[in-house]
Amino acid sequence: MTHRLDALRQHSLVVADTGDLDAIRRYRPHDATTNPSLILKAFELPGYQALIDRELADVQAEAGHRREEHAVDRLAVAMGSEIARIVPGRVSTEVAARLSFDTQASIRKAFELIALYERHGVSRDRVLIKLASTWEGIRAAEILEREGINCNLTLLFSDAQAQACFDAGVFLISPFVGRVTDWYKKETGQDFTPDTDPGVQFVRGVCQRVSQGGYDTVVMGASFRNTGQVLALAGCPRLTISPQLLEELATTTGDVRPRMLLAHGGGPRPSPLTEPAFRWNHNHDAMANDKLAEGIRRFAEDQEHLEARIADRLASL
Repeated sequence: MTHRLDALRQHSLVVADTGDLDAIRRYRPHDATTNPSLILKAFELPGYQALIDRELADVQAEAGHRREEHAVDRLAVAMGSEIARIVPGRVSTEVAARLSFDTQASIRKAFELIALYERHGVSRDRVLIKLASTWEGIRAAEILEREGINCNLTLLFSDAQAQACFDAGVFLISPFVGRVTDWYKKETGQDFTPDTDPGVQFVRGVCQRVSQGGYDTVVMGASFRNTGQVLALAGCPRLTISPQLLEELATTTGDVRPRMLLAHGGGPRPSPLTEPAFRWNHNHDAMANDKLAEGIRRFAEDQEHLEARIADRLASL
């Protein structure tokens, strides 16, 4: 009988939610996604130590208060370039969360990251720039997409965020599953089956909206807590999955059937969201409002921890 990971590949592109090169080689994903939290974990991996030393040696002579921030960018791109040599598709690299409410700074950072990738011999068509799905992040993505830089809008929890991304012509969005479910479990005290899971239902709804509206945006389910959630979204165009869950899928057998029948086009498109409508509709969703703010804070904290680790390592060189 077919292993579930192989069976899942028949319905969705599998993306590895990790920077671990060994895991990426083992599970053979199409793409890979990274973020400051994953880079912080990669800081401990033996396979990255020579790369870290090399990149930090290059910034050792730099001065100024942004040295550690620049080192994070260099490490993210160096790790992403190693990943790009393994996966056939794209690598997502994140703009610092502290820029989530600054459109122009996000655009400048995206161009800096692309320039670093090109110095590593990785063309922009192999990279997705990850931005938080704030109004400012979506506006930055709209401009970057016109410049030929494709984006992955992350920390997406509301229909308003999804619709604004569709309106902006964003290449890919990452609606979260597990964090949505976490919020509802905490609020209600309930447990959910895969089919009643609020996170699964949210991502299914996003897939339906993008399909019925005939939008070009790719939907990639993210933030899974268990394989039941993953399998309940078989048929979603892309799924980004942690190594732990990839291993579980790769070592269990069973049929995997598509759980979504998507009708492409034919439905009316709503009018593009204005900024006041976006902010009102997103704010009206208590879960989405809470989880977006929390997600930005957590990524910013991990960025700060990573910068502190880098400062210590630079001091020891």
